[in-house]
This record gives sequence, C-alpha cells and structure tokens, in this order.
Amino acid sequence: QPQLVESGGGLVQPGGSLRLSCVVSGITSDRYAVGWFRQAPGRERAVVSCLNGFDTPDYEDSVKGRFTISRDNVKNTVYLQMNSLKPEDSGRYYCAAVYVGELTVCPFMEGSYDYWGQGTQVTVSS
Repeated sequence: QPQLVESGGGLVQPGGSLRLSCVVSGITSDRYAVGWFRQAPGRERAVVSCLNGFDTPDYEDSVKGRFTISRDNVKNTVYLQMNSLKPEDSGRYYCAAVYVGELTVCPFMEGSYDYWGQGTQVTVSS
C-alpha cells in the first residue's frame, strides 16, 4: 500500500520561507503525479501545486512565482519550496499521488488522487 509522509511545516513570519517534503513509498512506477493541497480552517482542501509524471509543474495562480515544486527520484521525495509567504498561505498542507501513466495531466481536482498523506501544518503569522 503506498504511503506518503509530509514534513517541514511550522510557524513562519510573513515574507519567510519553508520547504515541505513528501516522502513517497510503495509506488513502483515513476509515472505518477503528485499534488500539494492546502486546507485552511473552515475551507475546503484546494490544490496549491502539482507535478505530472514527466516532472512538469503547475501552480495555482496565487502561488505562482513564490512556490516551487520539485521531485528527487533517488530519495522518492517531492518538495514544495515556499517563499514570500503570506498569512493567507496558512493551513494544513497535504501531498497526494495518483498513477497517470503516459498522460501529461497534472490533476488539480482533489478527487483525482488515490493516495494521501496526513498533512503538515503551516502557519504564517507575525
């Protein structure tokens, strides 16, 4: 059974940076997409960024130019580098994975993903 484990969250001041990590295990194919989602209090979980099976990234508009998603295939880890953080970036961040084969899609819909981690909390506050 695939497992995803997030880490790297914490409390940071506005304008600061954090790097989230998502260690993926139990997925034997390298053609899987990974997404990062954020859930703020009282709001639905929504995509922040995703990486398709060919490591092509995509981003939600509010984080473009500030967040960078990347994958280290040796470490089976997907990272989310978050710079210039704002209070509205606060929330619990989850990574998720789905096998996409040769498709170039990078799913933005929560329901497209099969495997989820437990999340890591990010709080941006002064």
